[in-house]
Amino acid sequence: MATSISATGFKGGFGTSFNGSWGTSIVGEDYAMLVRSVPSHVSVAKPVKSPPMMKNVNEGKGLFAPIVVITRQVVGKKRFNQLRGKAIALHSQVITEFCKSIGADAKQRQGLIRLAKKNGERLGFLA
Repeated sequence: MATSISATGFKGGFGTSFNGSWGTSIVGEDYAMLVRSVPSHVSVAKPVKSPPMMKNVNEGKGLFAPIVVITRQVVGKKRFNQLRGKAIALHSQVITEFCKSIGADAKQRQGLIRLAKKNGERLGFLA
């Protein structure tokens, strides 16, 4: 049993004729054609992700950033990171010795180290 719908005359409204009911099920040839048109297995591919780009958010910011960027390009990234790590460790030791000399506790020392890092970011040393 096939359902037919027709629409005529768009200017004066829709004149429609509808043969069948909304509850009519699809049987026979229509059902077989529908089953053949629907794939039996649908695969969904995972979206391709690009690898995360590790970029410094402080690149180009601060007074000393251009010097830091050029130095990194000249000496190489690995050697540059080694030198930077040594400089940071040395600066932390100086802060620790200063805190010992004035009698500051560990919490105050940690606050000074965080302040030094924040100032280093502003000046461009961490570019």
